[in-house]
Amino acid sequence: MASLRMLLDGKSVKALEQRLGITTVEGLLAHYPRRYVERGKLTELASLRVGEPVTVLARVGQVRTRALPRRPGDRRTRTITEVTVTDGTGTLTLTFFNQEWIAKEYREGRLGLFAGTVGVFKGQRQLLHPRANFVSEEAAADEAAEFADRPIPIYPATEKLDTWQIADQVKVVLPLAADLVDPLDPALRERAGVIERPTAVQWIHAPRDWAQITRARERLRWDEAFGVQVVLAQRRAAASAAPAVARAGRAGGLRDAFDARLPFTLTAGQREVGAVLDAELARTHPMHRLLQGEVGSGKTVVALRAMLRVVDAGGQAALLAPTEVLAAQHARSIRALLGPLAEAGMLGGAAEGTRVVLLTGSVSAATRRQVLTEVAAGTAGIVVGTHALLEERVQFADLGLVVVDEQHRFGVEQRAALAAKAAEGARPHTLVMTATPIPRTVAMTVFGDLEVSTLRELPAGRAPITTHVVPALERPDFLARAWQRAREEVAAGRQVYVVCPRIDATTEEADGEGLLEEPDEPGDEGAAPRPTAAVETVLPGLAEGPLAGLRLAALTGRMAAADKDDVMARFADPSGPDGVDVLVATTVIEVGVDVPNATLMVVLDADRFGVSQLHQLRGRVGRGEHGGLCLLVTSAAPDTPARERLAAVAATNDGFELSRYDLAARREGDVLGASQSGARRSLRLLSVLEHEDVIVRAREEAIRLVGEDPDLTGHPELAAWVADLVDEEHAEYLEKT
Repeated sequence: MASLRMLLDGKSVKALEQRLGITTVEGLLAHYPRRYVERGKLTELASLRVGEPVTVLARVGQVRTRALPRRPGDRRTRTITEVTVTDGTGTLTLTFFNQEWIAKEYREGRLGLFAGTVGVFKGQRQLLHPRANFVSEEAAADEAAEFADRPIPIYPATEKLDTWQIADQVKVVLPLAADLVDPLDPALRERAGVIERPTAVQWIHAPRDWAQITRARERLRWDEAFGVQVVLAQRRAAASAAPAVARAGRAGGLRDAFDARLPFTLTAGQREVGAVLDAELARTHPMHRLLQGEVGSGKTVVALRAMLRVVDAGGQAALLAPTEVLAAQHARSIRALLGPLAEAGMLGGAAEGTRVVLLTGSVSAATRRQVLTEVAAGTAGIVVGTHALLEERVQFADLGLVVVDEQHRFGVEQRAALAAKAAEGARPHTLVMTATPIPRTVAMTVFGDLEVSTLRELPAGRAPITTHVVPALERPDFLARAWQRAREEVAAGRQVYVVCPRIDATTEEADGEGLLEEPDEPGDEGAAPRPTAAVETVLPGLAEGPLAGLRLAALTGRMAAADKDDVMARFADPSGPDGVDVLVATTVIEVGVDVPNATLMVVLDADRFGVSQLHQLRGRVGRGEHGGLCLLVTSAAPDTPARERLAAVAATNDGFELSRYDLAARREGDVLGASQSGARRSLRLLSVLEHEDVIVRAREEAIRLVGEDPDLTGHPELAAWVADLVDEEHAEYLEKT
């Protein structure tokens, strides 16, 4: 296919590359319109509403340019150009600052499409610096007829490359759409019920009517779903073919001894998922499973039982955690659950036991040497750690299982580095855990290479959590009541969390171990004014004010590991002389921290956190016999996106429902690559929330196809298309994961 440089002028080619990252004809043809307008449905000037984005077809009337009064320090004259346009139903002012050339371009009588957001100035509706596309006088009748008869595509554009320019460039290359190869054979197209790809590309850019737009979108949306599912199906097939050491466990071993000493009964969900993991660990190809569940659903116990099975089979298990606080918490919890079974070779240790070791970046040199020796010798059956586990000098005797907790906190290279520590020629089994529930369609699309297990049932006796929004500015008495409630909880012998977005008030840096999320949109009026609540200022303020007399302590990611451990131990056991009643912390407590006696959480400037993050945070309370209460304190104004987010969190404890809400607000991101920001999306027409039926059908078709032809040798056009879809960067990403 011809190159863009052969078809477009150099300025256009440069603009497409710099503004949109488009460098090929195929890339330009894949830049689909985001919406369409038509002459009969263009907004009439008489019906314009302030704040609406509109596209109007109108004729230029009066044009007037005048100088504005000079302000102190002005070095040149500022001007304003006002253009009055009309469509016969009303008039509208187009306003331009310091653009005197407008008077020459916007000549009286010219017909054009003008796009912008309706504003108002001195009672007059206006478009400020609108984008324009003029109809040439010579072809006015023909083009006006075209506007009347056909939907007009509106493209995703930038400030310096508007939709009209993109449309002109697409018109030049659109004839080449006929040369596109259709990767789907006729039989597959018929089963999918879609039209040919060249036709779909033609219709998406130059439709005669809305029926063509619908058919084009159906085909191109199918392509996006099917392409991803074929890649994921091939990955699952490849994983099934890779070698791994079977870890069948043994009767009467460490796992059985652990089950016998469990102080609680496993839920039905835990038993069911455990049986699935046992079966997959016993196979000679690697398990690759995602375990998701609500906060507090008992994922760690399920993972520990799988680790013990591997240890019983002569292997080792590594648990990778994103923070030192979480790693230390996991190590403490596992040792407490195992008791003497975690003290093999030690006085009082069980003969059938193993060793549980912790490796983080801040352990002492002597401890590090001892841990490395035990890991290399195989005496440490369970190794818990942070990124320190990835270091080259950490060598396992026989790494059989990798458990990654809160997988979204790790990069691809980090997860791959740990998996590479298995015995040569074999891959370790992998269990990925997340407490951020994932909608079914997202699991099929983003994590489609993983088999998914879900824990929805909470352990018996787990108390419910109640969440309320506390509007600090509107109702300061509510905030005062929050601190009173904190004193009441402490008086009843319980503990309180106070969560702040920042460590101190002077730095713009969030806690390095937190996941501070900025407001959804720049200028979001719901965002809390800066500076936001910070641990180093909030703690003394509470100690000298509403919580005076209580025992307060700080916990942040900036503290030394030993200090973190000391604070957490004092908070977990407030009966001691140095016990802590109120922990003022950053999001370092977001996951894994388990203090059953903590019943109240007060999140300050809660609008600074994302939906899933707030759901994770409140999961730190209500973990014992007493009910949990989470208070989301905010200075955000009513009826803003920030308050809407907080209301959504307060309305339900269902993490799956919240995950759908969060995904709808943030979009899906680039599902084939490492970036999940939404800035560079491989899904242009497919929504993993709105098009579940398409994803399900595409997944079924991809599984059938790859099952019959794993390498797609019998479908060369499809193989080439998939290879192009998964470029070098994506291929490297997929290979490592």
